[in-house]
Amino acid sequence: MTTAPADSTGTLAPEYGDKVIAVETAGAEPIPDAERHGSPLQLLWTWASPNIEFATVYIGVISVLFFGLSFWQATAAIVLGTGLGAITQGFLSLDGPRFGVPQMVIGRFSFGFRGNILPSAANGLVAGVGWFAVNSVSAAFALNTLTGLRPLPSLLLVVVAEILIGFIGHNFVHTFEKYAFPALAVIFVLAGVWTFKDAHLGGGGTGGGVGGFLLALSAAWGYAAGWNPYATDYARYLPRTANKFKTILYPAVGLFVSVTFVAVMGAASATLLAPKDATPTAAFTGHLPSWLGNLVLLAIILGAISANALNVYSGAISLAALGLKLPPWLNRGVLVVVSGVAGTAAAWASLSDAGSAYEAFLLVIAYWVAPWLGVVLVERWFQSRTPTEELAPRLTDPTFTNWPGLAALLIGIGVSVPLFSNQEDYVGYVPKHWPSFGDSTPIVGFVLSALLYLALRKALAPKGGVQSQPAGADSADD
Repeated sequence: MTTAPADSTGTLAPEYGDKVIAVETAGAEPIPDAERHGSPLQLLWTWASPNIEFATVYIGVISVLFFGLSFWQATAAIVLGTGLGAITQGFLSLDGPRFGVPQMVIGRFSFGFRGNILPSAANGLVAGVGWFAVNSVSAAFALNTLTGLRPLPSLLLVVVAEILIGFIGHNFVHTFEKYAFPALAVIFVLAGVWTFKDAHLGGGGTGGGVGGFLLALSAAWGYAAGWNPYATDYARYLPRTANKFKTILYPAVGLFVSVTFVAVMGAASATLLAPKDATPTAAFTGHLPSWLGNLVLLAIILGAISANALNVYSGAISLAALGLKLPPWLNRGVLVVVSGVAGTAAAWASLSDAGSAYEAFLLVIAYWVAPWLGVVLVERWFQSRTPTEELAPRLTDPTFTNWPGLAALLIGIGVSVPLFSNQEDYVGYVPKHWPSFGDSTPIVGFVLSALLYLALRKALAPKGGVQSQPAGADSADD
């Protein structure tokens, strides 16, 4: 067995292995072979449980109520958007066993060691603060509806549990998701039976048109692909020999099935008349029998905790992936607490207008994830024929640069700004003058950044580390 990895003080850390009730010692550094464990199957529930929650329900709700789609139009947008995000989730997960590092560290291939600071910081903010706030608010409202406890103390109770799970770390997160999955699945299936039975599936549709469909597609894709920057965070402990097909299949299936079912159920619930002035969670459960409504409220709390365990963990890992020289005490666990406190403050601020804040947040995610993903997927294609041992040094080489990746990312975001249609916050030039066109920002951002990087990468090869082998070179990895 190889020597245990050193901790932030330089001393040998105790072996972590497959221990569940043990605080994880690793941060953003590669996981040594001696610490590798688990199987791709665990990725199924790890990506299913966090999506069986109210934030997913709300994708369907806003597609019908805010974007003006009929139930069936909303369903088509949800299936298509979620499918696209789930497929890339599966393929990105492959790099977990291959390199043993978090997804934001993998990003150094695409943006260089220093250039990767920007997307890593963005993901740390989105995951550890933005998503953490969104899910904590829904859990707080559910606890408030269930017990009558005021929203603020409800929020504080929820975030303590979320931060604790993320603080303990990787193995405990996987275990929590495993045991949360059957409870969440059974309760939401029961709720789905009642919802579809009472829903007006021919209802909805207030004239959303193509614009409304593109907004719903962006929201669904932004939600599903919003997990893409976390992909290898939960696959990096898998052995290098993990089955590649299963490593792609399980996260993709877990993500697609859970998001699609729950979001479509949300679209169906939006065709029902909700009680006036009801909180979002109370509106969703209002048509259910009291016993099932209470179970669903419990499931909403459990689902939010499941999601935020990942959000606060990956938010901290993204900050660790910045590559900055941090003091020894500022380790992964402390970063989890810092992210959780910041996310709690954001949740507190959005308690009064959660629905509007979530709608805007969903679209903003797609605005940055789309060009990021375009660059990352093109780079993955470039390095797919280069052996792992030749590529790995780039991940830890501070002199490695890849400015074409950062340029393509920033240009893709900048050029797509006129396409924004973020409701009350900002409407770009194109949707302002042609409202029926909707919001095509993610599509344009993804395609533009991918094509731009493809051209720049061929003209300006990355510098430092190892140079990519010519196309056609043999590889033992892919």
